[in-house]
Amino acid sequence: MKKTELIISGDLALDELEGGAQVELEVEQRPLIFTAAHHGMRLDRALVDLVPEFSRSYLQQLIDLGGVCLNGQVVVKASHKVRAADTGMIELRPTPQSQAFKAEGMALDLVYVDAHLLVINKPAGLVVHPAPGNWAGTLMNGLLAYDAKAFDLPRAGIVHRLDKDTSGLMVVARTRGVMDALVRAIAAREVKRQYLAIGQGPWSGATRCPVDAAIGRDPANRLRMAAVDVSIHPGKPARTDFELLANAAQACLVQCTLHTGRTHQIRVHMAKLMHPLAGDALYGGSTALGIQRQALHAYRLAFEHPVSHQMMSFSAVLPADFSEALATMGLKYNQDIL
Repeated sequence: MKKTELIISGDLALDELEGGAQVELEVEQRPLIFTAAHHGMRLDRALVDLVPEFSRSYLQQLIDLGGVCLNGQVVVKASHKVRAADTGMIELRPTPQSQAFKAEGMALDLVYVDAHLLVINKPAGLVVHPAPGNWAGTLMNGLLAYDAKAFDLPRAGIVHRLDKDTSGLMVVARTRGVMDALVRAIAAREVKRQYLAIGQGPWSGATRCPVDAAIGRDPANRLRMAAVDVSIHPGKPARTDFELLANAAQACLVQCTLHTGRTHQIRVHMAKLMHPLAGDALYGGSTALGIQRQALHAYRLAFEHPVSHQMMSFSAVLPADFSEALATMGLKYNQDIL
C-alpha cells in the first residue's frame, strides 16, 4: 500500500466525486520526542522515523508550510539538524500537493472518445499536470472529473504533455493497458506529433531543416532549457524536423515534426535557429508580434490504436489568437494542411 499522503488525496477526491459533498479532513497534532538515535539527523529524515505512515515528501511539505515546531519554535527547513533533547509538535493536515489528485469539473474539447482513450484539444493557458504553483485547475483535475476510473491510473492516464501556453492535441489513456502501450509507442517514436510554430524574423536558407541537438538545463539560467554540448553539460538527444510553410518580413510559419519529446524542445531548437517563437519571452521571442504566449500549436497527431490496431489521425483547427497573429504578420499558408 502507498503511504498515507496518497491515500489522503485519493480518498478526498473520490469522496467529493461519488458522494457529491465536500470532505473536511481533520487536522491532527502529534507530539514529537527525539532520541539519541536522531541526534544530528535532518529533520525530514527524523520525522520519517517518528511518523512512519507518511511519506518523506509529504512531511517535507508540512515543514515548508510551517507545520512543525521544535522547542516552541516553527522550523521551516527540512535540512535542520535535530538534537536528542528536542521535543516538538507536528500538525498533520492536507497540503496543496496532497490534494492535487481531486476532481474539478471543466469543459474539455474532446476530439475523439472511446472506451480506451481520449484525444483532447488543449487550450493555451491550461496546465497539464499539478506542479508547484499549479496544484489545482489542471487538465489532470478535469480528467478525474470526467471519468472516475481515471483515479486508478497514474497521472489520470496522461502519457505526454504540452507546455501551459502551447495549444493543441493530446492523447490520454483510459485503461492501464492502453496507457502502457501508448508510453511504449511514444518511446519507440511510433506516435507522430506535428506542430505549427510562428518564428520571429524571416526564414532564410533551405525550406527543410532538421535540427539534431541535445537538450539540457541551461547552465546560465536554471529556469530555461538549452541546446547543450553533452561532453560539457548534461543533456539528452533531441531531434526536430522543420519545414517552412510561409514567410514574411517579420516572421515565418514553420511545421515542426518531433522525433523526441524533450522539455521545451521546439522552443529551444527554434531559438537555436535564431527564430525564437513569437511571444516566447523565455527564449527571446517578442510579445510585440500580435500574440501574448509562445506561438506553438500541436495541430496533428497520429498513432496506431493500441486495441483496434487501426491507424488514427487527428488535426486541430488553429486557435483564434494564432490565426490573428498570422494575419497580423502577413503569413498566408495552405489551409488544407489542417
